[in-house]
Amino acid sequence: MGDLELLLPGEADVLVRGLRSFPLLEMGSGGWNQQHENLEKLNMQAILDATASQGEPIQELLVTHGKVPTLVEELIAVEMWKQKVFPVLCRLQDFTPQNTFPIYMVVHHEASIINLLETVFFHKEVCESAEDTVLDLVDYCHRKLTLLVARTGRSGPPEEEESQHSTPMQELQKQAELMEFEIALKALSVLRYITDCVDSLSLSTLSRMLSTHNLPCLLVELLEHSPWSRREGGKLQRFEGGRWQTVAPSEQPKLSKLDGQVWIALYNLLLSPEAQARYCLTSFAKGQLLKLRAFLTDTLLDQLPHLADLQGFLARLALAEPQPPKKDLVFEQIPEIWERLERENKGKWKAIAKHQLRHVFSPSEQDLRQQARRWADTYRLDVLEAVAPERPHCAYCSAEASKRCSRCQKEWYCCRECQVKHWEKHGKSCVPAAQGDRAK
Repeated sequence: MGDLELLLPGEADVLVRGLRSFPLLEMGSGGWNQQHENLEKLNMQAILDATASQGEPIQELLVTHGKVPTLVEELIAVEMWKQKVFPVLCRLQDFTPQNTFPIYMVVHHEASIINLLETVFFHKEVCESAEDTVLDLVDYCHRKLTLLVARTGRSGPPEEEESQHSTPMQELQKQAELMEFEIALKALSVLRYITDCVDSLSLSTLSRMLSTHNLPCLLVELLEHSPWSRREGGKLQRFEGGRWQTVAPSEQPKLSKLDGQVWIALYNLLLSPEAQARYCLTSFAKGQLLKLRAFLTDTLLDQLPHLADLQGFLARLALAEPQPPKKDLVFEQIPEIWERLERENKGKWKAIAKHQLRHVFSPSEQDLRQQARRWADTYRLDVLEAVAPERPHCAYCSAEASKRCSRCQKEWYCCRECQVKHWEKHGKSCVPAAQGDRAK
C-alpha cells in the first residue's frame, strides 16, 4: 500500500489481540479510551484496505484472533449505555459540564464499531466467526431498522432546532440523535451481509430473522418509506457519504446503495432454499410482499437483473393460498448479550452515572488537552482523503469543495460565502469537536 499504510502488520496484530469487552462502569475510562482510539485506527486501516483492494488484513486478524464476538458485545454494551446511563447522567443535579468532549467519545463509540463491522462483514468468514453473537447482531440490526421505519413522515436525520442559547449538553444530545440515523443505515448494510450467509446460518438465527422479527416485511416497509431519500424545494435528495446530496434528474433512476442493500437482503431471505423452508407466508406476509411488485420496474431490473427471479416468485405468491401460522415446537437459541448486561446492571444505572460523573466526565484541563491531542493524532484525515472515491462537496450548495471548517474539520465548503450561510445550522453540530480543539 506504500504511503497509504496507516498501521504496520505487526501493529495491527497487537491492536486486534488487545481488543476486550468493558463493563458499562468503565466506559470513558483511560483503558476504554485507549481501545476506542485503537478501534478508530483499525477502522481507518480496514477502509484503506478495502479501497486499495490490497487484501483484508484487519478482517483476517479479527477472524484469526476470534475478536468479532468481542466487537458485537462492545457494540451492544455502548448501545445500552446510551439508552440506560446517558439519560440518567443528563438528569443528575450536579451534572453541568462545560466540556462535553469526553462524553461525545462514548456516544461516538457505537458509530465507530458499526462502521468497522460494515467494512469487514462483506466477507462471509467474518459472519461465520461471529458464532452465537450473530443472533445478538441480528437483534441489534432489527432494533435500528425498526427505529428507521418509525421515522415515517420525517425522513432522514432530525432537523436541528433554531436556538441561540443551547447548552453544551443540549447540543450533544442533538448530535447523538443525528448520529443515530447514520448508525441505523450502517446496521442495514450489516444485516444485508448477514443475509448473504443465509446458507450457513444456524436454524436459530434463521428463525429469529424470519419468524421472530419477520425481517422481509420490515424491509418492505423500509422500501416504501425510503428514509434515506427526501424532497427539498422540489429536488430529490439522498443521504450518502454522511450528508444529504441533491440528485441530478439524469441520476434519479439510478438505484441508491441503500435501496440496493434492501433488495439484495430481500432476495436472499425470500429465494434461498434454506429461508424458504423456514418462512411462513401468512396472509399478512403475502399482502406485504406483494407490494414489492410496484417497485420492480424495468429500470430496476436493468440494474439488478437477478431480481427477475424475485418477480417470478411474487407472481407465484399472488396465486398461492396463504399459509396458517406455524406452531412447530422448536428448541430455539436466543440472544444473550443484551439480557445479560441488563441483568448485571439492573438497578445500577444511577450509580454508574454518578461514578462516571466523578471519575470520567469531569477531567482536568490537562487531561482534556492530552486526550484531544491523542484524538487528533488518531484521526489521520490526510490518509483517508488520499483514497477518497470523489472530491468532497460543499455542505451548503453541493458544489465541489476544497475548504474545510477549521474548527471541527468535518464540513467542506466551496467558498467563504457558503460557509457563512451554512453556519446557522452547522454551528451547533460543530460544538463537540470544537470543544476538543480548544482543549488542545
